[in-house]
Amino acid sequence: MKFYYFAVAPNPTRVRTYIREKGIDDIEMVSVELGKGEQRSAAHLKRNPAGTLPVLELDSGAFITESLTIMEYLEALYPKPVMIGEDLLARMMTLQAERKIELNLQMRIVRLIHATNSPLGLPKNPAIAANEEMHLPVQLQRIDQTLKDQEFVMGGQPTIADCTLFSGLFFGEFFGWNVSADYPYLQRWYAAFKQRPSTSL
Repeated sequence: MKFYYFAVAPNPTRVRTYIREKGIDDIEMVSVELGKGEQRSAAHLKRNPAGTLPVLELDSGAFITESLTIMEYLEALYPKPVMIGEDLLARMMTLQAERKIELNLQMRIVRLIHATNSPLGLPKNPAIAANEEMHLPVQLQRIDQTLKDQEFVMGGQPTIADCTLFSGLFFGEFFGWNVSADYPYLQRWYAAFKQRPSTSL
């Protein structure tokens, strides 16, 4: 299999972090350089007509182009260590937590960055920035309280929820946005998680 990604980009980051946390070492990592427009090349559009990342190319020649789907596929192939729940209820709760973090935190940080300091050169959009800055504190407070008495989002072990949370915070930090001291437990989690080998560029 081959995994196509771009370092720093949030969705490739969450999947790459997941792959490393799982200890999967038989997937070839292939960087697609967004700054050079390689995502618009004929070769990449054949993998994913939408031109987005990440993409997992299977040995059969099929392509999986959605982050969560890639992680679920790999979880089925490589069941240990478990990162999407030991049983049905734990699985549903983990998927729910990951989805909430993606929609309410990761994507808001991404939109805020692109509205203020877009690495893709998008024009500044004060209205979008203001909207995200208004809604982010509620989400940050919720995850901060979740992490108050536990090491990871779902308790004692990392899951896909942690990978997605890391990808959003890392993208923000890379472009000048940081978790404030108002959220000490989230700050603590981020400082510890980004020391893990799975998060290196």
